[in-house]
Amino acid sequence: VQLQASGGGLVQVGDSLRLSCAASGDTFSNYAVGWVRQAPGKEHELVAAISRAGRVTSYGDSVKGRFTISRDNAKNTVYLRMSSLKPEDTAVYYCAARDRVVTGAIVTTLTQYDNWGQGTQVTVSS
Repeated sequence: VQLQASGGGLVQVGDSLRLSCAASGDTFSNYAVGWVRQAPGKEHELVAAISRAGRVTSYGDSVKGRFTISRDNAKNTVYLRMSSLKPEDTAVYYCAARDRVVTGAIVTTLTQYDNWGQGTQVTVSS
């Protein structure tokens, strides 16, 4: 599957932003998906994950209550709604996917994702 992330940009502290990850090339509902970010000089961080049907989600502690992951399999797209943005949310955001995942399972280990899209830059200015 090919993944294309979009929706990044320059925003102010407290603003909201929605990222999209469009998939093509395979049956998207077969894939569990995650949003991963990498800030300058830091390791990759899994910020949110969602199961194949979208019924199960998980969030990193740093974004709980502010970010929401969702998906529309009919549109082959996963979204990341980000609100109350902080300067520390500044990073390149990637979407990643893995197939052969049982229904209802989410993938929380970065090395288990075997399909990655290019990143989209999010910059939160104070």
